[in-house]
Amino acid sequence: MIIYHGSDVIVERPVLLKPKRTLDFGPGFYTTTNKEQAISFARKVMIRNDSQTKAVSMYEIDFERIENVLDVLKFNSPDEKWLDFVFANRQGIYSGKKYDIVYGAVADDTIYRVFGLYEAGLLTKEETLKRLKVPKLYDQVTFCSEKALSQLKFIGQLEINEEGQ
Repeated sequence: MIIYHGSDVIVERPVLLKPKRTLDFGPGFYTTTNKEQAISFARKVMIRNDSQTKAVSMYEIDFERIENVLDVLKFNSPDEKWLDFVFANRQGIYSGKKYDIVYGAVADDTIYRVFGLYEAGLLTKEETLKRLKVPKLYDQVTFCSEKALSQLKFIGQLEINEEGQ
């Protein structure tokens, strides 16, 4: 499987860094199987860091094999378990099991607005889950341990033209 990491620098050797903010799946190295999502994230990182560069690193991973070797948490849709997990991580209160890899569906930017309403207590869990049933789902594959990172094989960078493609 090919996965992508969007940033403002090419990352040949990923490392686990302490995040500056709380993230959906906790601390880790975030990737996706969706090339367009990686390009979009590279654009956001470039703007956030006031950089001049969009960069997408590409990796190869044998996901079927590592599911038997590493501790993997996989969410197939934004369901109640996913919501509870993401909510706890974004609040910085997750204290459950530590996984090597967390893989799950995420939606486009509208999910963050819905999630913000849920975090503020303006939506119930049931209302939030209904609104998360969006047609355009993406994914993120988060590497949360050095053991998991060691399974990534850097295979190059994606060329991004002026239009971002």
